[in-house]
Amino acid sequence: MEQRLHANPSWPVRFLATGMILTVAFLPPACKSKKEASAPPPHVVTVMDIVQRDVPVAFEYVAQTQSSHLVNIQARVSGFLDKRLYTEGAVVKEGQILFQMDAKPFQVQLDQAKAALAKQEAALETARLNLERTKPLTEQNALSQKDLDDATGQYQSAAAATEQAKAQVESAKLNLSYTTITSPVTGVSSSARQTDGTYINPQNSLLTTVAVLSPIWVNFSLSENEMYKYRGQQAKGLLRIPDFKDYEVEIILVDGSVYPYIGKMTFAEPSYNAQTGTFLIRATVHNPEGVLRPNQYVRARLKGAVRPKAILVPQQAVQQGSKGHFVWVVGKESKVEQRPVVVGDWHGDDWFIYEGLRSGEQVVIDGALTLRPGMTVTMKTYGTGQTSGAAGGTSSKPDPAKGGK
Repeated sequence: MEQRLHANPSWPVRFLATGMILTVAFLPPACKSKKEASAPPPHVVTVMDIVQRDVPVAFEYVAQTQSSHLVNIQARVSGFLDKRLYTEGAVVKEGQILFQMDAKPFQVQLDQAKAALAKQEAALETARLNLERTKPLTEQNALSQKDLDDATGQYQSAAAATEQAKAQVESAKLNLSYTTITSPVTGVSSSARQTDGTYINPQNSLLTTVAVLSPIWVNFSLSENEMYKYRGQQAKGLLRIPDFKDYEVEIILVDGSVYPYIGKMTFAEPSYNAQTGTFLIRATVHNPEGVLRPNQYVRARLKGAVRPKAILVPQQAVQQGSKGHFVWVVGKESKVEQRPVVVGDWHGDDWFIYEGLRSGEQVVIDGALTLRPGMTVTMKTYGTGQTSGAAGGTSSKPDPAKGGK
């Protein structure tokens, strides 16, 4: 054996070379294409096509309700308050008796006035008869002209006194009627300000209040800054508003529910409030069931305005950098670019874009955090499962009807 090895000294070299070739031949594929395995997968983003359309918008304000007719129930005469005849806090009807004052002194005053009237009527009748007797005697020169003038004057004086007595009777009747205090409107009553047995005079004449519930007013304020903002948007064509009376006012209750009756704008203060820099706007709303009560806080939602040819994008598509807001737009050859935009108001979960985008462009909605300008992406349509590659073609699940596998 030793002799054969020495006779063929190249045999070990050939043996080792053959082993190395076999080792290389059986290496795993990952080792053979290490460069291919390290290639990153294509970046997939979700995009949305920009479509301009008219979008109805609404504006919400904190508001407070107010009775459309608040009446202070006050005593018109002085006297003792006998009793309260209504339930405090209940709804009272028009003409319903609320309080009864002691009427006996006023009945006595009425009787006195009637007696004075009867006395004056008797004096008037005597003066009339005297004048009728004086006239023919004066014509016959049996009495002087002075006698006729005196008789005429007495008659006229008695007639005037009679009219005065009649007026005093009517005044006494009114004072007597004022002892029965009724509600002039239908509405909800407040608590009684005076208790039974209290002497009522001009200093404590307020007895209670009655507030009309339907219709009810809803008041809110608009600031000067908001007014100028909306006017500027209207001048630029970003906002189209209806006439004042054509607004619909939706009432949002404290629990977030929508009140079933729609209100209308009925009044706007002509001048700004000097202390707050706002001016008052009032809407009138039907309230037949009395759900809304005076001084209740609600939200008023004004509907009727439209943003013409508006562009809306989801909130997650808009990012903010050192130079302002921007979005990622997919351009030619599926390459992305950073586009600065001017954002507007919120609309649900979307944002109005006032400047920076055009109809037909594609904006990245998801997957934008790792993008770099010029990066080639694979697109997936927003809201669907379809994707498109860098060449712009669309791929989806195979269609059996077309022979897809």
